[in-house]
Order: sequence, then structure tokens, then C-alpha cells
Amino acid sequence: MLIDFVPDTSGVSLAESKGFLKAPGGAPANVACAITKLGGVSAFIGKVGDDEFGRMLVDILAKNGVKSDGVCLDKHARTALAFVTLKRNGEREFMFYRNPSADMLLKESELNMGLIKQAKIFHYGSISLISEPCRSAHMAAMKAAKEAGVLLSYDPNVRLPLWPSADAARQGIKSIWSEADFIKVSDDEVEFLTQKDPQKEDVNFKGKVAGFPVNAIDTTGAGDSFVGALLCSVANDPSIFQDEGKLKEALTFANACGAICTTQKGAIPALPTPSDAQALIAQSKAK
Repeated sequence: MLIDFVPDTSGVSLAESKGFLKAPGGAPANVACAITKLGGVSAFIGKVGDDEFGRMLVDILAKNGVKSDGVCLDKHARTALAFVTLKRNGEREFMFYRNPSADMLLKESELNMGLIKQAKIFHYGSISLISEPCRSAHMAAMKAAKEAGVLLSYDPNVRLPLWPSADAARQGIKSIWSEADFIKVSDDEVEFLTQKDPQKEDVNFKGKVAGFPVNAIDTTGAGDSFVGALLCSVANDPSIFQDEGKLKEALTFANACGAICTTQKGAIPALPTPSDAQALIAQSKAK
């Protein structure tokens, strides 16, 4: 987890921004909060600094109904910070303050294996693969989940400024690709990882589900909102992968959740409820 500082005005550089909105963030934590906002059950495993920001993040998890038994507090490292530049279309660029931050220092011995083994789905990103000891902890958590029969959900979440080089990022992200049961990936990430046109990489896809037009203000957390909604559906009914109708319904709901999340600044504060998503779906059908 980390703190996102989002400019109060879109379309300006970090230097030009006159003020920032403080928002809790971090992709896996966003997904955990998205799940509970939709009525599911989730827990977060990670490390934050034993500082004002870290304690604030743990408190936000609790307020959002996310179990924080797996969160460690580090007295010797700070909580990570990210300054996010919003372009006029709501897309983002990042500047990170870590090296090392507490999240990078999570050890295998600090993992709450009980939480991992009792889960239905274990969701993770790639940032924790960048450096030790967090990489070893990440790999151990994946191994424990897989051995316990837990489904693995992977978000490559490409953040090039955090990696030593683009090649290191590409290699690291793809190193665990085949382990996942499902992967959330954007067109930009497909282009980066394959070094090919993403429009030509969908030849093996079996279908598409339409999105929802909204006035995007900030895309932070949109993919996490989508993933959280989809994982909720999978956890409630794993058979959706054998039923195209159910799968399309789940993906439509997830698309609505992702779209709604872009209409406010920040990630966790913008996560929708089931009624929010259903209202957008109904509104779209009425047109």
C-alpha cells in the first residue's frame, strides 16, 4: 500500500499543480477494498511504515472492511508515496518516493500463511517482484496459495519508473505469467510486454463485452475496481467460466464498476457499490 498524491487540477505537471489530494492507494489494496465495497470478503497482506501514513492506511483498510491481520508495520522504513500527474483525459503518470519503503522489505517469515491458504482467490501484482526480500516473500505466497488450491489472479501493473530498466520489467513481469489462472492486462501493457501491436494480440480471445461511456476525471483504480468486481463474481460462482452468459454478465458488471471509478479523483474513495454499478447498467440499457 502507499499514499497517492493527486493534483487538484487535471492537465498540469507536478510542478505546476497548486495542491494535491491525499488518497490511499496500491493496486492490491484497491482490489481488496473494491471487493468489500461490493459485499465480498477480503484480506490484505503487506507491509507499511510505522508512521502516520502507514497507520492511516491500516485504518482505511479497517474502515473499508478489509481484514488487516496480514499487515506488518516497519519501524525502520517509511510508507511509500506516489505523486500522480493527471492528464486532461484522466490518464496518469507517476513519480514514486520509496527506495526502500516498507512495502519493499516484507519478508517470507512475516507472511500470514493462514490467510493465504484459506482464501478462494489470491490476487497480486508485479511491483513486489522488483527487489528482495519482498520478491522471495511474493514467490512463497504464490506457492502456498497454489498448493492450497487457491485461484491465482495477476495484475502486471507496469510501473517502469520502479524497475531498473524496461528489459528488467518485461522479464520480471513475464517470469510468473504462466502461474496465474487469470490476468488483468491493458492494451498499453500488452504492447510493452509483447513489443507488438496490441490490436493484433487478441486472436485467441473468445469474446468481448462492451464498456460504458462516462466523463473520466481520474483513471486511478479503474482496473482495480474492475478486477475486484470480477473476483467477487468468481468467488461467489466459479462456474461462470463454463457459462458464457454468466461470464458476460459478470464482465459487464465489472466494466460498470471500472467506469464508475473514473468519475472521481483517487482510487478507494471512488470505488462503487453494487447499486451504483446496476444503475449504470440500467441507464445504458435504457438508451
